[in-house]
Amino acid sequence: MTPQLKNILAMAAFGTIAIFVRGVALPSMEIAFWRGAIALAVLWLIRTLLSKKKAARMSARQKGLLFLSGMAVGLNWALLFMAYEHTSVAVATLAYYFAPVLVIVLTPLLFRERMTLFQFFCFAMATLGLVLVIGTGSAGGSDNLRGILYGLGAASFYAGIVLMNKFVREGDGLERTMLQFAGAVALLFVLLLFRGGFQIGAASVPSIANLLIVGVFHTGLCYWLYFSSIKDLPGQQTAILSYVDPFVAILVSTLFFREPILPAQAVGAVLILGFTCLNQAAGGRWKRGPKERV
Repeated sequence: MTPQLKNILAMAAFGTIAIFVRGVALPSMEIAFWRGAIALAVLWLIRTLLSKKKAARMSARQKGLLFLSGMAVGLNWALLFMAYEHTSVAVATLAYYFAPVLVIVLTPLLFRERMTLFQFFCFAMATLGLVLVIGTGSAGGSDNLRGILYGLGAASFYAGIVLMNKFVREGDGLERTMLQFAGAVALLFVLLLFRGGFQIGAASVPSIANLLIVGVFHTGLCYWLYFSSIKDLPGQQTAILSYVDPFVAILVSTLFFREPILPAQAVGAVLILGFTCLNQAAGGRWKRGPKERV
């Protein structure tokens, strides 16, 4: 497969994850835990079987930073799955994909990089899109608004992960991802113990099957496809192809789950995804190297 095809397949698969997450009768935090644990085992197996060279050396500081960002990955997953529970997949995805807009705003504050007039325009238009999504979503009731807030919470952790990874310069994509997954699994394990333990023992066969698909396919194999593609793709192309994910997720919401999208939400979707994509296509200053996938 060409790098472009690998990337598109991985992104399209990420867009379908809600189908299987909704088929798992477990709390969102536990789904996120098993997603990370299963994927970590898959990536370790892939590295053991296919890697012909030793893992690149990383300093303890870099490993610690990746482990810490991995904790944010775990919370990011859990909040996104909670968003799926309370609102439509399309609305949850649009709230989640506000993360690049947050990065546009935070990067000048944290790294003293100037925000161009064009970046500010993209931020303003994407924010207008979010206002449209939230305004129409809140009209659906408090539960719908709760789902939007979970999606925005996931977006905040997504943005934090991208910003933290700007400080990581060692290790290859696979090694870095495995360390992040280890951090996610460790934090979620502790949180689940405090929240009453695990319920996997009472899960039905369909739930286990869906959970394995999420862990093995959507996370382990698709992350491998993703990282094996981005090393051969320009960073700008990688960023633009990432929008296959929300596009497929919106199709899943409307065609598979039959969840309606209001006209104002459709306009909001165009503004959020269109202007964040446009910012990256124009080579926004905040993005250096391949986009982090969480």
